[in-house]
Amino acid sequence: MRAIIPVTLCAVLAAGPVFAKTGLSQEKSINDGLFALAVANEIRDYCPTISARLFKAYSFMRALKRSANELGYADNEIEAYIENDDEKAKMRARGEAYLKQNGVSYDDPQSFCTLGRAEIQKTSQIGALLRAK
Repeated sequence: MRAIIPVTLCAVLAAGPVFAKTGLSQEKSINDGLFALAVANEIRDYCPTISARLFKAYSFMRALKRSANELGYADNEIEAYIENDDEKAKMRARGEAYLKQNGVSYDDPQSFCTLGRAEIQKTSQIGALLRAK
């Protein structure tokens, strides 16, 4: 019985890569949350009749950070990921594709309003971060 414990412990430790962090760029829930924040921010920046739910957005950001911490990411890793220019470009491209797919044009601020109201109406994560004025 005593021999089984060290062997089992070694097997669990050897399985370490199963529990290893994959990198924040691979964390779907974190990236989906950052995406919702980014799109909601873009909508409120371009639509004059929609504003941000600032307290809700701040609370949501804190929850994302807490989730990343629980996944094993240190604060400096989170900050480095958020500030990484390549990752920002990927998120911008994803957001622009989403906006375009939903009929939004930077030449037409009302198209941002239309999407924002639709997101609010369907109570999506994006919509939860917005408020119609």
